[in-house]
Amino acid sequence: MGKEDPENIQVSTDEKGPSHIVPIPDNTKHVEMTAGRNKLLICAAGTFICYFYYGIIQESITKGKYGEGEKAEKFKYTLALVFVQCIINALAAKIAMFWQKERDTTPGTMFSLCSLSYLGAMLASNHALQHVSYPTQVLGKSAKPIPVMILGIIFARKRYPWAKFLFVLMIVLGVAMFLYKDSGQSKKSDTDSLIGMGEILLLVSLTLDGVTGAVQERMRSDHKTGANSMMFNINVWSILWSAIGLVVTGEGIAFLGFMERHPSILAKMVTFGLASAAGQTFIFITVSTFGPLTCSIITTTRKFFTILGSVIIFQNPMNSRQWIGTVLVFMGLGLDSAYGKEKKHVKK
Repeated sequence: MGKEDPENIQVSTDEKGPSHIVPIPDNTKHVEMTAGRNKLLICAAGTFICYFYYGIIQESITKGKYGEGEKAEKFKYTLALVFVQCIINALAAKIAMFWQKERDTTPGTMFSLCSLSYLGAMLASNHALQHVSYPTQVLGKSAKPIPVMILGIIFARKRYPWAKFLFVLMIVLGVAMFLYKDSGQSKKSDTDSLIGMGEILLLVSLTLDGVTGAVQERMRSDHKTGANSMMFNINVWSILWSAIGLVVTGEGIAFLGFMERHPSILAKMVTFGLASAAGQTFIFITVSTFGPLTCSIITTTRKFFTILGSVIIFQNPMNSRQWIGTVLVFMGLGLDSAYGKEKKHVKK
């Protein structure tokens, strides 16, 4: 028998003296489980709320009309939007670095190169909303496992289980069903093919996401780069590149004129960036505390409800085929999260 902790022992006595020893119940494990459950609920709710609002405000900015009558205009300053988002992300990461010290030996060239693909993916994703609906953008971005797997096979020579190929095939079929244009719709569109400008931009964004993920994985394996340090440095470089772009393209001057005509846009952009940074914080806490599988389930579920919210709030119509495609994509994502990971062989 193990020895009882002296602090958890109570001596029962009567008039004749000590009679027997009664252990005090240890509720430590119950308290820890309750605290862990509460933390998970807070992380899940935080992720849902932040990214739901993020999606709503993103669609409001990019799809909304500013002004009335003939003077009404649409927001087309994607680079300025990403510029503000990167500033807020960098500030949030810097604040987090005060609480969690990280030793960083990653060369600046890796951060600068990674920031180009990171920035390019965000620009393509946001610009795609000028050509496709928000549900299409969210579902298209959900196909991220496809380029990650392809780039992993080509560049990192990774081997994946057959189950992962099956789940990725489910995602491909779901996306194809969602994006497929009926004969009546394709005649009304800019092109008669399945792939339009919006879909091309989503493909570019997905590819650049895959490149960013591969470079970040290299940083973690070679230099043990911390999450906050990575987020801060990549966003600082992205601020530099986007600032150059705003000056060279003239978008900066044009955006200032737009902001002067519609001052409310600045508040929307700031809240958009704050929602993004807060969501990233909840994701980081979830990954570090409960692991990537739990985080993947939460983020996959919130994407589905973001699409549902967009359909209800902004009245983006979806037919039965698109709903089936959506369910197929999220089933593939969920199964891939649970069963599609690489199996590590333990040496005996």
